[in-house]
Amino acid sequence: MPTSRPSSWPGSDARSSEVVRMETTARAGRRKWAGLAVLCLPTMLTTIDLNVMLLALPHISADLDSTATEQLWMIDIYGFVIAGFLITMGAVGDRIGRRRLLLIGAVGFIGTSLMAAFAVSSTMLIVARALIGVAGATVMPTVLAMIRTMFADPKQMSVAMALWGTSLTAGVVLGPIVGGLMLGIFWWGAIFLIALPIMGVVLVVGPFLVPESRDPDPKPLDPTSVAMSLAAILTTIYGLKEIATHGWSTVPVSAVSVGVVVGLGFIKRQRTVSGPLLDLNLLRDRAVGAALVLAMGSAFVSGGIGLVSVLYLQLVSGLTPLRVGLLLLMPALALVIVGNLTPIIARKVRPSSILVTGLMISAIGAVIISQAHTTHGLAVLLGGLIVLYLGSGPIGTLIPFIVMSAAPREKSGTVGSLPGTVGEFGVALGVAVLGLVSGAVYRANLDLPAQLPAPAAEAAKESLAGAMAVAADPDLGSAAIDLVTSAQGAFGAGLGLVGLTTAFLLIGFAVLAAAGLQHVPTIDDMSMGAAASDDAEPH
Repeated sequence: MPTSRPSSWPGSDARSSEVVRMETTARAGRRKWAGLAVLCLPTMLTTIDLNVMLLALPHISADLDSTATEQLWMIDIYGFVIAGFLITMGAVGDRIGRRRLLLIGAVGFIGTSLMAAFAVSSTMLIVARALIGVAGATVMPTVLAMIRTMFADPKQMSVAMALWGTSLTAGVVLGPIVGGLMLGIFWWGAIFLIALPIMGVVLVVGPFLVPESRDPDPKPLDPTSVAMSLAAILTTIYGLKEIATHGWSTVPVSAVSVGVVVGLGFIKRQRTVSGPLLDLNLLRDRAVGAALVLAMGSAFVSGGIGLVSVLYLQLVSGLTPLRVGLLLLMPALALVIVGNLTPIIARKVRPSSILVTGLMISAIGAVIISQAHTTHGLAVLLGGLIVLYLGSGPIGTLIPFIVMSAAPREKSGTVGSLPGTVGEFGVALGVAVLGLVSGAVYRANLDLPAQLPAPAAEAAKESLAGAMAVAADPDLGSAAIDLVTSAQGAFGAGLGLVGLTTAFLLIGFAVLAAAGLQHVPTIDDMSMGAAASDDAEPH
């Protein structure tokens, strides 16, 4: 049966005629659903590797004699490199075949994970983590592109997106747990070896269950665009993370400035080069633009308020990292449940209505979080996080669905890189901005004991962690208690303002969802429109 592209979604206006161009083919059968299960495995692995090192870091630093700076790079370099290479890998997949690129990435993931597991120096481990990031960047754009190809029916595609989102969340949650279990049985290098069986399954089964797809008429890859993309993304995210950690200083501000300038040059080049790395025409679509802004906004919120909340749980509530991780399973479970219910609701309710409702619920959760420091901190904060994540659940399903539905099949790899790229920017920006807000309120509300020595006072002003370290000095006596009380109260006040700021932002995102996505129909309407278009096609 030949394929066709409806000129617009049912119920959409003329300006949105390029929004969703769903090819109509037969509904996916068992083989493709089994293929989806295979695709979810590397997806989960990429997010497991984001934080699997957290519990192993003390063992690694002791074994490899790592400096504090080297330890930070061991953790951060993986995410940096993934963010930088997503767009490039999406474009490469469009040209050489998405399945082929995924299989190449799987081989690379296995080899570089072995390198990390048996690293004999900090430098070797950092390089291995960077190379794992390059391999990991092949996963998200190719997987989303293949889901777009395998599940042309809107109902099935929305369910597939929800299951894919679940694998992402599962990886984030399982990372520290898997790391802890492996450390309890083996040496620290074993945390990297979990990639071997997972990617082994992809290599063995993937070629039989996952169909190949590519751009039938690809243009050559533009090396200059690739270099500019990497430079813009890596320098900007590096600068934002450094600002969040060390505050405003010459190096991170210069890095962000360079990233912005190179990014503007990249955009200008994409408008003139014959084979652009990123087709900017896709971004002019109202629904796609709004969806990507919402993706970045959601990542901004989760990155910023997540950081401050975790610090509060550890340094104010006094919980161990393991207990914090276990408690955060509840918000994560809420996110997964709502995310998987979203495709069912979206069959009868427009995505804009679902997203607006969810964002308003998240705003209520943020307000609850803002009150954690005033009463029953732990219970209130945890309850607020659960409400926040309940409201955020539809975003992880509907945003990639909307964006990928708008993608022509030949460009779906490049388009599949966009949600991940803007998400990385959002997290980095949220950690930087909301971290600075929290720090400013902390310093403004901190009341230092008069007898505190000047060097100790400066350290306490830097952060709550610094104040706690100063208070551990047995020579301070009663001043230590006063310092801890004041520092924890000041940090709580910072959490309060972060929560309120986030609530206002979420309300703004709700307005954006209502305005930018109001023309997007229900999934049932999309399916009927696709069926009508298919019936009208001559046979």
